Amino acid sequence: MGDRQVVVEVPSSSPPPKDDDNNDYMISFVTSLESALLPCLPARELQAIDRSPHPSHQIDVDKHARDFMEAAKKLQLYFISLQREDQPTKAEMLRKEIAMMEEELDRKNELIKKQENLIWEWQKELKDQLDKHNTELNKV
Repeated sequence: MGDRQVVVEVPSSSPPPKDDDNNDYMISFVTSLESALLPCLPARELQAIDRSPHPSHQIDVDKHARDFMEAAKKLQLYFISLQREDQPTKAEMLRKEIAMMEEELDRKNELIKKQENLIWEWQKELKDQLDKHNTELNKV
């Protein structure tokens, strides 16, 4: 009972794999957390430890609790790393913002060209009408 040892195998702290392997990677964290948690759950053994005069039993419980906390911390770090992956970096945000500004500039340049064309056409029409009126006045 006191010789029982829990081995917590937590995946290395390398960056998580992508796509299908990502689920297996996360499941390995959960499995290690579960294996560390099981000895900490109330059971007949823990009830016996409360009545037992042997201090080694309390050490086992403390060790299992430490293993569980270590696995929980690693799982938490994994989820934090996933959360950080979803957030774009400052450089990516700036690139996206620059691209949006360039698109806006292109749109505004197109609008300016359309307005310039309209103004040019109106000027042409006004000049034609002015010439027409001048020729009429010259006839009179």
